[in-house]
Amino acid sequence: MHFYIMLFMIVAFVLLVIYVAKVAVLDFEHRADADVLQVKEAYSKIIQQKDAMSAEKKLLQDEAERIFVLYDLTREITKTFDEDEAFRSFKEALNKQLHVDDCQLVEGLSDQVTDFPSFKGYKFFPLKSKRVVLGELAYRGVSEKEEEAFSILAHQFALALRRIKLYKEVENMAITDSLTRLRTRRHLSERFEEEFARAKLRNAPLSLLMLDVDHFKRVNDQYGHLTGDMVLREVGRIITQSTREIDIAGRYGGEEFCVVLPDTDKAGALQVAERIRCALADQKIKAYDAMLYVHLSIGVATFPEDAIQMEEIMDKADWALYRAKKLGRNRVVGFSVYGE
Repeated sequence: MHFYIMLFMIVAFVLLVIYVAKVAVLDFEHRADADVLQVKEAYSKIIQQKDAMSAEKKLLQDEAERIFVLYDLTREITKTFDEDEAFRSFKEALNKQLHVDDCQLVEGLSDQVTDFPSFKGYKFFPLKSKRVVLGELAYRGVSEKEEEAFSILAHQFALALRRIKLYKEVENMAITDSLTRLRTRRHLSERFEEEFARAKLRNAPLSLLMLDVDHFKRVNDQYGHLTGDMVLREVGRIITQSTREIDIAGRYGGEEFCVVLPDTDKAGALQVAERIRCALADQKIKAYDAMLYVHLSIGVATFPEDAIQMEEIMDKADWALYRAKKLGRNRVVGFSVYGE
C-alpha cells in the first residue's frame, strides 16, 4: 500500500515538474516572441527613419542643386553694365527655371499702381539695395511653390541692378565737370572724334562751337573766385538748355567751352550759337551780393564746308573765336578765311 502511495506521489511530482517546466517554456517563448516583435518594430522604425532621412536628403540635394542652378544662371545677369541687357538675361533665367506669364521692370510706381487696369492680377517685388528702392518687378503667373525661386533670382537681379547704377554713377562722375555739369575736356574730345568719324562716313555736316566768357578775369578780380564759379555754373546751365540732347557740350578749360553739333550745317550752328549768346546776355546773374551781366564770344566752324580734318575744324573754330574777341566780343563769328 505504501508502495503505491509513494509511486503515486512520484508520478504526481513528475507531472507537476513537467507542467511547471512547460509553463516556464511557454512563458519564455512568449517573452522571446515579444522581444522579437519589439526588435522587429524597432528595426522597422529604423528602416522608416532611414528611408525618411534618405528622402529628406534627396529633397535637400535637389533643392541645393536647384539653388546652385539659379545662382549659376544669375552670373549671366551680372556680366553686363547695361540695364536692359541685364533684365533680358534675368527674364531668360526666369523662363529656364520657372513658369512666368509676364514680368516687367517698372520704376517710380505709386502706391495705387495695383489699381491700374494694365497691372491687374500682378504681384510686385521691390528691388532694394539696403534701404534704397531701385525699382519693382511686376509679375504674374508664378505658383506659390515657385515664389522662393523667383525671390532668389529677383534678389540677384537687384544686386546686378545696383552694381550697374553704381557703375553709371562712377562713370558719370569721371566724365562730368563738377562745377558746370558739362562734359570734361577728355570726354568731349573722345565724343568729338566719334561724331566726326560718323559724319565723315555718312558725309553729313557737323559743326563745332568754341565759346569764351568775355572779361572773365575781371569778374574774378572784382568779385572773387566764388562769384566766378557761379558765373561758370550759369554758363553751363544755359548751354545745356540751349542745345539738343544729341549735342555734346563740355568745359574745354577755365572759362572756355565747346559744343559739338552733329548733323548741323553752318547756318544751323550760327543759330545755335546766337541763341546761347543771347540767353546769357539777357540773364542777370545774382552771385552772392553781386548782380552782373556776362557775355560770350563764340567761334563756329563746320565739316565739310570749312575743313575735312578734325584738328583743322578745331583750329578754325578757335580762329573764329579769336576774330569774335578782336571784333569787340559778345558776338558770334563763323569761320570764312584766315586773316587779320
